[in-house]
Amino acid sequence: MRTWLQPVVIALVVVAAFLSCYLGLQRDPQPRGIPVAVAGADLPGQVGQALGDRVDIRPVADAAAAREAVLRHDAVAALSADGQGGLELRIAGAEGASNTSAVKALVGAYAGGAGLHLTTEDVVPLAPADARGLAGFYLAFGVSLAGFVLASNALGLAGALLLRHRLWLLAGTSLAIGTVAAIIAGPVLGAVPGALVPLALTLALLAAAAGFTTKLLGTYLGPIGLPVATLVLLTLGNAVSGAVVGADLLPTAARALSPLLPPGAAVRAISDLSYFHGAHAMGPVLTLALWAAGAALLIWLRPRLTRHRTTTVPA
Repeated sequence: MRTWLQPVVIALVVVAAFLSCYLGLQRDPQPRGIPVAVAGADLPGQVGQALGDRVDIRPVADAAAAREAVLRHDAVAALSADGQGGLELRIAGAEGASNTSAVKALVGAYAGGAGLHLTTEDVVPLAPADARGLAGFYLAFGVSLAGFVLASNALGLAGALLLRHRLWLLAGTSLAIGTVAAIIAGPVLGAVPGALVPLALTLALLAAAAGFTTKLLGTYLGPIGLPVATLVLLTLGNAVSGAVVGADLLPTAARALSPLLPPGAAVRAISDLSYFHGAHAMGPVLTLALWAAGAALLIWLRPRLTRHRTTTVPA
């Protein structure tokens, strides 16, 4: 009975989790604390009072400083008076359609209620080959999937390759995955305009994080390790990455989890490297490196921990 039930239960859990994550998160996204730089003496307070906690108002000295906050990736949008009795909203299209649409709707409602004319300018537009802003999601998902498949195959090579050779296989192939993905997404298709070398290294770290983590779970958990990796990395990780539904529109728990999982960290790094000159890429890159290095270390320690337990058991 257990032989029959295990694959059935695993399959049902995976499909339920996948649909719950992707369809559930997109059902009714609500903005919470979207960072908006607002210029002027009175405007920040007025906008903050009208929009409440749906936005995180960041007062700045003038319109130029507000625009610079968007270019530095410190704010999703910038709002200022246009000098003619109206308002000017500057957005970063590279933040994704869900975030920018939410900001435009919120500020548009405020301007309409105040009887002010609103003009909008996209100061960080998406690449022409990424009109819907989903390149980062597909790139992170594809690289994560490749790392998962790589590790799944490596788990079956335990009897053919030494552990150190399997670890080198994962590391070397992860570098190749990242390089190929960066070349296809960047120079070939033009969907991700980041510099090739930093982008390739970031994607290599994502592949290594997915690969080593999958190998770790398969090594320690046995047959259920791969389904657990599927749920954590491919399902939950990509669903809350912030690429399809903007991170500022995710529920509180998902928003907190998003940057801690490899796909979410990768999406942030890809966006920063491609559109914001790597302004905040260091944190996500370190997150990916910690996942990859930590999982590799635990895999390497597994035989030593097993031998230690064996030698300490009384005869």
